[in-house]
Amino acid sequence: MMRRNAFSIALFMMIAGVSFAQDKPSHNFFKTSDGVKIHYMVKGKGVPVILIHGYTGSAEGNWFSNGIADALAKNHMVIAIDCRNHGRSDKPVPNGPGRAEDVIEMMDHLKIQKAHFHGYSMGGGIVGRLMALVPDRFITAGFGGSGIQETDPEWRSKLPKDKEGRDPQEDEASGRLRAKRASDLGITVEELAKQLQERQERQRAALANAARTQPVGPQLDLTKITFPVMAVNGEFDRPLAKTVRMHRELRNFTNVVLPGKSHLTAIMAGYMPQEYLETVVKFINANDPKK
Repeated sequence: MMRRNAFSIALFMMIAGVSFAQDKPSHNFFKTSDGVKIHYMVKGKGVPVILIHGYTGSAEGNWFSNGIADALAKNHMVIAIDCRNHGRSDKPVPNGPGRAEDVIEMMDHLKIQKAHFHGYSMGGGIVGRLMALVPDRFITAGFGGSGIQETDPEWRSKLPKDKEGRDPQEDEASGRLRAKRASDLGITVEELAKQLQERQERQRAALANAARTQPVGPQLDLTKITFPVMAVNGEFDRPLAKTVRMHRELRNFTNVVLPGKSHLTAIMAGYMPQEYLETVVKFINANDPKK
């Protein structure tokens, strides 16, 4: 009897171990065409959902720590990328931005033809560029802490004013984020602040030079977008500036404004309202391809 009980316990632990292992996301890598090693996390099965984090963020910090990836993985295959220069991916340009083309190459590597996309802040900018580059690979597009702003000067002049204010927890969240980023880089918060300022100055100069010397890339015409699009922004994160054009030009647009939230507190674990998670999951579930 004791031997049988021991065998049953051992079998249970083996099964439980497999279950626990399957419950954790996998960590994977691939190399881009220019030789950069990109890290991405995968969890769940089903229709693909690609999550793209914000600047200085990571796949784990932006999507798993707050429960969004886990909630989506109940019915989908979630792929959360560490953009180049971030997380566990290679950093050819320390403190540099991510790149939309890396997401396309990751999809090709995984043989994914179409997916839901959701990006936060910088990740939302990448989603917008992907909409211009490969609109045929979208099921839906999601923008968090971001959107598609007006480019026409006349329309910009007509923008209604966003609500002024700031979530009182924003500074606390920002301090925690900078402290973690500095710790990850092995530098002080002051050194990080100096690096970020220098990077912003270099980026402004590079953008100005590109505007003068480089050909214009594919333009995003929102009137030709047929798939559903959603934006989620904090009340104090300029939601009108980011979404008025989307309201006007998109055929199928869902807009969510999170009361009292700013840029970081809308998404950061410990500050993010449950409404963010619930609306993203509901939107993606509702727009899954019909079997």
